[in-house]
Amino acid sequence: MGSPPVIGITVDSEPAGGSATQPWYALRQNYCAAVARGGGLPVLLPHAEAEVQRYAGIIDGLVVSGGDFDVDPALFGAAVRHASVTTKDARTGFEMAITQAALAAGKPILGICGGQQLLNVVLGGTLIQHIPDTVVSAVAHEQEGPRDRPGHSVRVLEGTLLHRIVGVNEIAVNSAHHQAAQEVGEGVIVNALAPDGVIEGIEYVHCRFCLGVQWHPEYELSEGDSKLFAAFAAAAAEA
Repeated sequence: MGSPPVIGITVDSEPAGGSATQPWYALRQNYCAAVARGGGLPVLLPHAEAEVQRYAGIIDGLVVSGGDFDVDPALFGAAVRHASVTTKDARTGFEMAITQAALAAGKPILGICGGQQLLNVVLGGTLIQHIPDTVVSAVAHEQEGPRDRPGHSVRVLEGTLLHRIVGVNEIAVNSAHHQAAQEVGEGVIVNALAPDGVIEGIEYVHCRFCLGVQWHPEYELSEGDSKLFAAFAAAAAEA
């Protein structure tokens, strides 16, 4: 049996403050656990844009993680910035660069929640800046319950890579976002929808595995979530 594929995972960053006397990186442990259970070897990626090409050469696959912040609307051509938008420009700059490098190298990519939104922007798409102000009769995309319980269901569209992976037409998901993909770029297709029509998943047809989901499959609430990480690791092992 060969070595597991090396899966780079982007991390969050916070400035010094409170009990932290220096800036710090952070990532929930379940990202690494889900990657490992899927068959990958997780490694965390500091925000060093100068090292992006080295990172892309070392990793076999890339997970762009979520976070409590937004992509700068200027990056997808928006003339107006919603009052709810908060950004982490250094993190976004690094994540865009490593995603572009992974695409260029043909490495599998899995974008999760905010990572899916970033992936959509990298691939030429735009974002809904605040779902409650845009979508009529929207479901609770920022669910009140804990993230280890489902908040709503999504319909998985037939004929997509995601559908081939999960093998079902509907799955229950957790939900922790106020933004979502709006328009998708050339070569990008929608693979999942919420009951209110909000895009819950995308994939890029010009890559063997380049997929984003709006929920947090690292909690592995369903068999489909676990299958997603296994399929991602398998694709990375072949890269």
